Amino acid sequence: MEKLPNRLKAHRLGREWSQAELAQRAGISRAAVSAIEINRLVPSVAAALSLAKALECSVEELFAEGAGPSKEKAWAWPPSQDCCRFWHATVGKRTLLYPVEPTAVGILEHDGVSRGGVPYTRGRFTPEKTLVMASCDPAAGLLVAEVSRRTDVRMIVLPRSSQQALELLAQGLVHVAGLHLATRQAPDANALAAQARLGPGFHLLRVAQWQEVIALSPGSAARTVQAVLRSKFRWIGRESGSGARQCLDELLGRRPAPRRVARDHRGVAEAVRCGWADAGVCLQLASEEAGLRFLTVRQETYELCFASASESDPRIRALKDAVRSSSYRDLLEDLPGYDPAGCGDLRPVGRYP
Repeated sequence: MEKLPNRLKAHRLGREWSQAELAQRAGISRAAVSAIEINRLVPSVAAALSLAKALECSVEELFAEGAGPSKEKAWAWPPSQDCCRFWHATVGKRTLLYPVEPTAVGILEHDGVSRGGVPYTRGRFTPEKTLVMASCDPAAGLLVAEVSRRTDVRMIVLPRSSQQALELLAQGLVHVAGLHLATRQAPDANALAAQARLGPGFHLLRVAQWQEVIALSPGSAARTVQAVLRSKFRWIGRESGSGARQCLDELLGRRPAPRRVARDHRGVAEAVRCGWADAGVCLQLASEEAGLRFLTVRQETYELCFASASESDPRIRALKDAVRSSSYRDLLEDLPGYDPAGCGDLRPVGRYP
């Protein structure tokens, strides 16, 4: 007799269940579970449905040819461990799995666990209702909350620099990339960076203008940017491709970049607050949250980039509606260093004011 494709054992082990526990949940005998797992018994339709219901998957995932979960889904990037919690989201025509990491709102509820290279979904959120954004905005949690309050879309914000976010968008691994490379001196820098990496077919949604500052310890005697630059301060840096690193490079000129690098704005502020560094470039919001002194360096425009073809996606519509809402604008207006003027303005990449 031809053997039936069988992933029952893998799914059971993914749940860390014994055969007896699965049998109890499915309402069949442990002996039947054992026999099905080793292909000595072809499950009846009723047994297959009961097993699939207990494991919260489809019958096809358990027994259909070529329908295993590892073939239906792909990792956005490889997990660092064999056992890994993940989120899932549809991006284009793919369902992607994202290894769980800290987000703008801390650790979010995961959608499943991967063991032995096989993902097992167990969460309550569907990939079609999940929006993934890469951004370093420390206030992104406000946008997440606004989207959640208004719709049934779940939003995940992965902390990434502007260039990292663009790269993920270019690879089709996120829906939205947050950029803040544009300044008063270079107002089209966001659009130019997006055009250079993505080409046409993308839009920029304006969120705010914000202040990039030099964060200093409360006891620092420096009162001007020039005084800071003349001092032999220990600087905390940011990774290449970030707006903060761009700003720092302009300040330091030909001097070498700091060897120690923080992953985000709050990381810079924390390094200064704890005395690991004397100065660092971050957003005014992060500096004030940490109770630091700061010197304003430049104003930047923060925009969200997404594919024009995805404008009809309910998740992108939910994002645009949230950004344009008066309640979100009011929250931004209360944040130190944020100016929501023009919030919600939309323009295609490649067309500049």
